[in-house]
Amino acid sequence: MATRTSAGILLFRRADGDLELLLAHPGGPFFTKRDAGNWTIPKGEVDPGEELLDVARREFLEETGHPPPDGEPIPLGSIVQKGGKTVHGWALEGELDPAAAESNTFEMTWPPGSGRRQSFPEIDRVEWFAPAEAKRRIKATQIPLIDRLEAALDT
Repeated sequence: MATRTSAGILLFRRADGDLELLLAHPGGPFFTKRDAGNWTIPKGEVDPGEELLDVARREFLEETGHPPPDGEPIPLGSIVQKGGKTVHGWALEGELDPAAAESNTFEMTWPPGSGRRQSFPEIDRVEWFAPAEAKRRIKATQIPLIDRLEAALDT
């Protein structure tokens, strides 16, 4: 079985000198009432032959409706999620108004067994968080990406 790989961007800003991180909440009916421990960096699957950073930039656009900012990305390395997927991350400094974010959509049969196809956003909202709150909201396996960004900004 092939290992699944994703790539994503952790957008950050400095608001009045304080670091803030943009996280994405998964869309669809399974995540409607889930919050802490379910947020993620905007990311998506890598197809064979694709460059990881190119995928990260594309997925940021697809999941927020906005291109990632220009600038030199900070490599955050990779993590492995509980299901075995490897996620490669980069950080970029920039701004994004959460109210202006709009994600691409996916279709699925809902409710299960109904035979009805419904469309849902991949990401239903994005929000800025201070690092401590971001670590509470993000999937536990992605916390090292935040730690690595904080370490990179401290140097």
